[in-house]
Amino acid sequence: MKFEGRCWRFGDNIPTDRLVKTQYVFEPMEILVQHVLEDLNPEFPKQVQPGDIVFAGKHFGQSSGRAIATKALQATGIGCVVAETFARTFYRNCFEVGLPALEVGLNPDFAADGDRVRVDLATGEFTNLTTQTTIRGAAADPFLVDMLEAGGLISLAKNRPEVFR
Repeated sequence: MKFEGRCWRFGDNIPTDRLVKTQYVFEPMEILVQHVLEDLNPEFPKQVQPGDIVFAGKHFGQSSGRAIATKALQATGIGCVVAETFARTFYRNCFEVGLPALEVGLNPDFAADGDRVRVDLATGEFTNLTTQTTIRGAAADPFLVDMLEAGGLISLAKNRPEVFR
């Protein structure tokens, strides 16, 4: 699973409430996506393109475990989210809704906002195409890749019930 696009750079300790503000959590998804990460970068919901990559520092997705945050991020059309570290519940929610995520314990200055980047989940490689540098994180667990390929946990359970016996 490979993804390539513009890097949208965000910092450390971003809670799910900054991904999706509380006042929007009960709105339809077409409204939610107009506000994803807008407090941190007002241009993100306006300019994000399918396949773009969200890149963050430490503890991305901390605080609440609301899956609406991962669903809204996925609904923007991004290809993948990469972070130095994720909150564990957020990381698992990504895979459960079918949003690829890669954790690469690295210097967060590896990629700047607007750089062109490539992510390979199978190898754990994160390449900054603008600077022509590559780092490697841990490859995604094969079960999590299966979950992504199925379109998320519910689709995996429907298509492969033997996995859950």
